[in-house]
Amino acid sequence: MAAALLANVLYSGGFVLEKRALAGLPEVTVRRPARLLRLVLGSPLWIGGSLALAAGFAAQLAVYRTLPIAAAQGIFVSGLVLLVLLSSRLLGEETSGRERYALGAILLALLMVVLSLRESGAGADTVGQQAPYPVILLVCVPALAAGVWLYSSAERNARHRHRLPTTGVEYGVAVGLLYGVSSLAIKGVSSHLTTGGVGGAVLGLLGSPYPYLLLFTGVFGLVMSQAALQRCRASLIVPVCTTVTCLFTAVLGTLSFGEQLPDEPLRLALRVAGTVLAVAVLLAMPKHDTAPPSPVPAKELTRP
Repeated sequence: MAAALLANVLYSGGFVLEKRALAGLPEVTVRRPARLLRLVLGSPLWIGGSLALAAGFAAQLAVYRTLPIAAAQGIFVSGLVLLVLLSSRLLGEETSGRERYALGAILLALLMVVLSLRESGAGADTVGQQAPYPVILLVCVPALAAGVWLYSSAERNARHRHRLPTTGVEYGVAVGLLYGVSSLAIKGVSSHLTTGGVGGAVLGLLGSPYPYLLLFTGVFGLVMSQAALQRCRASLIVPVCTTVTCLFTAVLGTLSFGEQLPDEPLRLALRVAGTVLAVAVLLAMPKHDTAPPSPVPAKELTRP
């Protein structure tokens, strides 16, 4: 629990630091990844934010060794409240009434998932350790392809001259899919760390798909998230990304690692209803910001 709460603080602080750093940099784009990396690596503030995120990933390893996947995601998502508060205080970002209701509904949905958990006693949720590699690849490869495709589609749409400015929902979903795969890979790495002997653990890890999934999501997630974070509000894109990551990990990770769904009807209903509510809210969230008011023609300003 302490490691999960620490991860929340590290993630929220890291995203806010990176957003502040990106605000002072020239525009970055995924079409020029080398330039993007050169710019961000030259910013001490951005490096501080990335180190905080890296420490958050390390804290996840400890969490996944002791908590069921769904329970861990329920705790991680509570960090959204801290993220929104920090974005408002430090970045000056404001959310609309509709967006605040949507974020509240997402928190409610994930609270329902948390309430469906049981960590001790009869029928307690189990902590899975292993998943068949073909199942992991069957889950992760289509998710990676969908994330890259969705991000590319959002980039094409954003280049349309007269299109309303995007809120970042599409970017958040795309990056969330990549981070969901990364989260499953971290879960897989944590299971190998329980193997007796360092040599056996390293050999077993290298023979698994997890380090290669982490490498792919690390490189693509870094480039994609920075470009999206610079263009969109952190107070919206990060909650969307986090929600997609948590739902992906909780649902597909639970099945992949053999962590059974609740047997009791009430707990099962809470988990299913919470998942459906969160997905419905994501689909209903506004996709565009309000267009800025058009300037008044000069001849109308002089008209009596």
